[in-house]
Amino acid sequence: MMVRLIKIIWFLFLILLLLENGRGITSASNYLIGLGSYDITGPAADVNMMGYANMEQTASGVHFRLRARTFIVAEPVGNRVVFVNLDACMASQLVTIKVLERLKARYGDLYTENNVAISGIHTHAGPGGYLQYIVYIVTSLGFVRQSFDALVDGIEQSIIQAHGSLQPGSIYINKGELLDAGVNRSPSAYLNNPAEERSKYKYDVDKDMTVLKFVDDEWGPVGSFNWFATHGTSMSRTNSLISGDNKGAAARFMEDWFDQDSGERTFSDESKPSGIPRRVSNIIPIVRNDHHELRELAASFKSSSGKPATRFMSLARRVRSNLRRDDRPRFISAFCQTNCGDVSPNVLGTFCIDTGLPCDFNHSTCGGKNELCYGRGPGYPDEFESTRIIGDRQFKMAVELFNNASEQLKGKVDYRHTYVDFSKLEVTIPKQGGGTEIVKTCPAAMGFAFAAGTTDGPGAFDFKQGDDEGNAFWRLVRNLLKTPKQGQVDCQNPKPILLDTGEMKEPYDWAPSILPVQILRIGQLVILSVPGEFTTMAGRRLRDAMRTVLTGGGSKEFDENVHVVIAGLTNTYSQYITTFEEYQIQRYEGASTLYGPHTLSAYIQEFEKLAAALISGQSVQSGSQPPDLLGKQISLLTPVVMDATPWGVKFGDVSKDVPKNSTFTRGENVTVIFWSACPRNDLMTEGTFALVEILQGKDNWVPAYDDDDFCLRFIWSRPSKLSTRSHATIEWIIPENAASGVYRIRHFGAAKRLLGSIKHFTGSSSAFVVA
Repeated sequence: MMVRLIKIIWFLFLILLLLENGRGITSASNYLIGLGSYDITGPAADVNMMGYANMEQTASGVHFRLRARTFIVAEPVGNRVVFVNLDACMASQLVTIKVLERLKARYGDLYTENNVAISGIHTHAGPGGYLQYIVYIVTSLGFVRQSFDALVDGIEQSIIQAHGSLQPGSIYINKGELLDAGVNRSPSAYLNNPAEERSKYKYDVDKDMTVLKFVDDEWGPVGSFNWFATHGTSMSRTNSLISGDNKGAAARFMEDWFDQDSGERTFSDESKPSGIPRRVSNIIPIVRNDHHELRELAASFKSSSGKPATRFMSLARRVRSNLRRDDRPRFISAFCQTNCGDVSPNVLGTFCIDTGLPCDFNHSTCGGKNELCYGRGPGYPDEFESTRIIGDRQFKMAVELFNNASEQLKGKVDYRHTYVDFSKLEVTIPKQGGGTEIVKTCPAAMGFAFAAGTTDGPGAFDFKQGDDEGNAFWRLVRNLLKTPKQGQVDCQNPKPILLDTGEMKEPYDWAPSILPVQILRIGQLVILSVPGEFTTMAGRRLRDAMRTVLTGGGSKEFDENVHVVIAGLTNTYSQYITTFEEYQIQRYEGASTLYGPHTLSAYIQEFEKLAAALISGQSVQSGSQPPDLLGKQISLLTPVVMDATPWGVKFGDVSKDVPKNSTFTRGENVTVIFWSACPRNDLMTEGTFALVEILQGKDNWVPAYDDDDFCLRFIWSRPSKLSTRSHATIEWIIPENAASGVYRIRHFGAAKRLLGSIKHFTGSSSAFVVA
């Protein structure tokens, strides 16, 4: 009897223990969270890159791949929000429209323009041609369907993944200062802001990084998104390799860090990253052979002639292939953009390339020429090294904040969204001496200083920043396109109008007029989705205005601990937003503030309305819809006609092999050249063009690095623009933490035959030793 009683007591104790644990999980898991990631690299050949507006900067290979990374946060029963971070220059209205159409067809009204935000990191090294307004696709020879489709497909797939992975979980937030990853590239404009306002801030750029940590109840940490202001211009205007620049690099570093580190620590460990991590070293057993044995083994593997392949082989051999990761959710990390308008990653300053002296402070010129003034990154003169360093600095700060995040997001999930016509918006602003006055925004226009470019990527001819007058010759050229009316000239004053884009409608709209403004709320976090690039002070004013509305008026929705984050370049693109004072100086950012000197005041006014509606629980009108211009798009990019090789040569054959019986050391560059075909024939989405394999045992080749690794570069070239012959050069800069062993380099491609069919192929180099 006593034994039975003891058993009953133990049974009841266990039941109570389980119930107590269950209550703990329930209280901790106030949301459903889901994350997704998908390849959006796009065409790696012939397509002009978006960002610098340099017609000579066309893609010719891959530095590392671009991705769409998504989080979804949902109340167990109620609202949900979606945030997509793109390794792209910016969001596109047309892309957003088509993604929403697909989501409606798949999920009904679950995901709409109201609760979906799509934001770009502002890399200037991604394929262009995916926006719908003419001014943004001139240099790409019009619309590029492959670029567009890669984005729409990738965004949709990343959202599908995030939706499918929704599970109970928690979100933590943390914030810290990163001091050495951005400088103000237009300090003369910043100094025109009121001294009293400037005195409130320690720096002339925002140094804060805000990090979200996503923790799944079952798996622990599954992701991290952060916002920090610095331009995606570590890679220069002459780079031709597709790259996520410093933010894309930081995301790759952090995802690899977690995958590598999670096998060596518990989730509660606060380990710090030590250099750029590699996940591969955890997968591949390091076999310690002596050097002589390795050389003999390598000598037995000669380069293989090109042979037929399938696209599946490229997908399956990827180091981070989904086919090889079914044990747990992938860790997804995104480094998002915020108010980066006047923030450069080229932190060493601006110098004249002819003299080495600092550039002119007010106009960023050298002897009166803007094209000689360039900013220098921390790895100068190596742009790849500058990209790595700025990416590494963001990555390390994000890891520190991630590991120490303790403030949990709690409260409602909510959102507000509307469309606003910024070409003719009445704005109420304070009047000097008291009271208010009503001013108006203007139809879009770009000033003369726009053509001067920036110190990250100077323009050409005799344009210069800080030009509030213009010149007669370029006015004559401008008038051949469109002469602005006097009312537009007065409205945009003191901007001298170079392109009156808002009033140019042939063959269709040159610039947007109707823009989305959006607020997403997750507990005490408020994300402001803005369709452009706010400067530092413009962003500060918007955030301050939002805090005042959210915490004032007796509202109990938010306390002083509210976190307000600006998500830049979101849902569409409308260039820059400066303060009224910065606009007067007419540097590049002011000349690119499309809707006139009161643009920032217009944004603040419209966001204040959304914030008030969010607090009161009231709905807002959707506003006039932006146009869908897909049917009007024009493309002048010539298609791939066919690929060919010399007589007796196969696609995938090695044109230049590694030296015979070669041994390399860490830090050296291993280069192999293959006979190849145009990468536009198959984008190898979620696959790879380039692969480094390590020999395991006597004959088992295991993927070690692919074209999503920072250390591996796929470079495509052909002898002339009309040539049917081409080469793929694969460069592997051996990492310091690469394992000793026998390696080979492999290439995947797809050739187009004369009648249009696609033939996939592969080839590999001779083996070599890394000692």
